[in-house]
Amino acid sequence: MTDYARQEHHEFLAASQQALEDQQLQSMLCRLGETLGERNKQAFGQLPGADALRWQAKRIKDEALAQLDHLLEQLARQVEARGGHVHWARDGAEARRIIQSLLEQRGVKKVVKSKSMTTEEIHLNPALEQAGIQVVETDFGEYIIQLARQRPSHLVAPAIHMTVEQIAQVLSQESPEPLPPEPQTLTRFARQKLREHFATAAAGISGVNFAVAETGTIVIISNEGNARLTTTVPPLHIAVMGMEKVIPRLEHLPVFLKVLARAATGQKLSVYTSLITGPRAPGELDGPEEFHLVVLDNGRSRILGGPLRESLFCIRCGACLNACPVYRNIGGHAYGGVYAGPIGAVLTPLYDGLEPNHHLPHASSLCGACQAACPVRIAIPELLIRLRERLVEETHQVPWRERTAYRLWAWMLRRPWAYRLATWWATRTVGRWKRGGWLKRLPGKLHGWTAQRDFPAPAPRRFRDWWHQQGRHQAPETPTE
Repeated sequence: MTDYARQEHHEFLAASQQALEDQQLQSMLCRLGETLGERNKQAFGQLPGADALRWQAKRIKDEALAQLDHLLEQLARQVEARGGHVHWARDGAEARRIIQSLLEQRGVKKVVKSKSMTTEEIHLNPALEQAGIQVVETDFGEYIIQLARQRPSHLVAPAIHMTVEQIAQVLSQESPEPLPPEPQTLTRFARQKLREHFATAAAGISGVNFAVAETGTIVIISNEGNARLTTTVPPLHIAVMGMEKVIPRLEHLPVFLKVLARAATGQKLSVYTSLITGPRAPGELDGPEEFHLVVLDNGRSRILGGPLRESLFCIRCGACLNACPVYRNIGGHAYGGVYAGPIGAVLTPLYDGLEPNHHLPHASSLCGACQAACPVRIAIPELLIRLRERLVEETHQVPWRERTAYRLWAWMLRRPWAYRLATWWATRTVGRWKRGGWLKRLPGKLHGWTAQRDFPAPAPRRFRDWWHQQGRHQAPETPTE
C-alpha cells in the first residue's frame, strides 16, 4: 500500500497519468457518477423549492462571513458560558500544539477520532503518533485508509478508490486470520474492533460541520454512530473547526441540513445529526467531562478579504467531485493534497501555496458541472480562472509557446481582415478535408488536447460564406406597421 506520508505531492501530471493507466481505479471511478452523482440529482429534483433553498444557504454563508469576527466572539462566549473552552489557532502547527498539550496534560495515550477533513488538513494524526499517542479513526472508510496508510480520496467516501478485496486485505492485518471479501463480514469485524477502542480511549477528537454562534452549539453530521460514541464516551472531547463553519442562529441550521445530505449522498437527511452544547451538565448521563473547541484560521482570514472569498462557503459535501469529469477520471490522490476535486483545486493552492500547486487551477475543463452540483452555488469555475490569473501575475510560469499563441490570437481578433483570412484558410483546408469530422491528433505540443479526446474539425464552410450565398435570402422580412 502507498505510505500515508507520500500521499502529498506536487506531481499532478505524473499522478494523473498513473491514475488514467490504473484500470482498477478507472472501474471504481466509473461507478461514482452512477451512484453519488445520480443520487444527488434525484434528491434535489424531488425537493420542492430546491433552487431557492440553495440560494438561501449561499446567502446565509455570505452574511455570516461578512460578520465573522462578531460571530466567532459570540460563539466563544456561548461555549464558555456552558462550561466549554475555546482555543484559537493561527495555523496547523499551532492547532497541533494546542491539541497535543491538552492530551499530554491529562496523560492521554489513546484517542478515537470521527471523520474530520480539518484534522487531515493540519496533519494531526502523524503529529500525535510521533508524540506517542495512539490515534484510531472510527469512521469505517477512514479506519480502512488509516490501516492502509493512505489519505482520503473523496470528501465523503474516503475509501471509494478501493475494492472489497483490497479492504479485506487491509483489515486482515488486524485479524488473527484472513478475512473474506464479504462486506457484512468486514463491517462486523470493524465494529467489534472499534467498540474496544471506544471503551478504552481517554479522549475523542471530532470535526465540526456547523457551529451556531447564538447557542454555542457544534453540529456533527454523519451516517455512522461512531461520531456520537467519539463525542460522548471518552471523558475529554476536542472539536476542531475551520473558522468559516460558524452560522448565526439555530434557525439557519435546517437550511443546511436539507441541502448537505442531498448533495453528499442523495439522502433526505443524514442518519445522525448531533447537536453538542458544552460538556456533560450535572445530572446528565451522557457526554464528556471536558469540552474544548479549537478554531482554526490557517489562511482563511487572508482569503476572507480577497476575490476568492466564496471558497469559504464550502460545506465539504463532495458534490463537485461527483460531477467533475476530471475527478471522475483521475480520482482524489492525484491532486496531491488533503482536498481533491474542483474545490480542492481552489483550496489547496490557497492553503498550501499557489506556486507548488500550479497545475491544480488548470485541472478543470471549466464546464460548470461543479457549480451546478454545489448546494451553496459556489462559482468554482470563476475561482479557478482567478487563480490562473494570479498564477500568471505572481509566478510568470507561462510557457513561451502559450504566450505567443495568445498574443497571435489577440492580434488576429483585433484585425477583422486577419480573422476572415484565417477562418477562410481553415475551412478550405482542414474543414473540407475532414468535412465536419474529428481530429484524432493535433501536432506538436497541441497533442495534449487530443491525448484523451478528439478535437472537432473546422466546418467546411464559414457562416459568413453561407450568409452571403443563401442565408440572407432566407431571412424573414421586417414587419411594417
